[in-house]
Amino acid sequence: QVQLVESGGGLVQAGGSLRLSCAASGRTFWNRVVAWFRQAPGKEREFVAVLSWNGATTRYAESVQGRFTISRDLSKTTVYLQMSSLKLEDTAVYYCATLSKTFGGAPTERDEYDYWGQGTQVTVSS
Repeated sequence: QVQLVESGGGLVQAGGSLRLSCAASGRTFWNRVVAWFRQAPGKEREFVAVLSWNGATTRYAESVQGRFTISRDLSKTTVYLQMSSLKLEDTAVYYCATLSKTFGGAPTERDEYDYWGQGTQVTVSS
């Protein structure tokens, strides 16, 4: 079992920035793929970004490409989502997720992921 905890959400004006954090309770991410998803009211949960287990590969949704950056710290205990140039449509609950298997590829499909955090709310205002 992997427990994930997100933090860093909040209220920000359009054009502003936020950094979200995802920590795994009692574990590191040294051998795990970690992804961020988001879910806006009335919409399905959608892929945002993913970081491969070795940190060599990142993938982004087209809607956030060039504005968001996924990374992890040197100790591999926390994965970040740096969000810049935020838009109203970025308002959502943001979730981090990981797979039950270690190593492997970096999928973007929601159903591939086994463990999820509780989510953190990001609200972008005009």
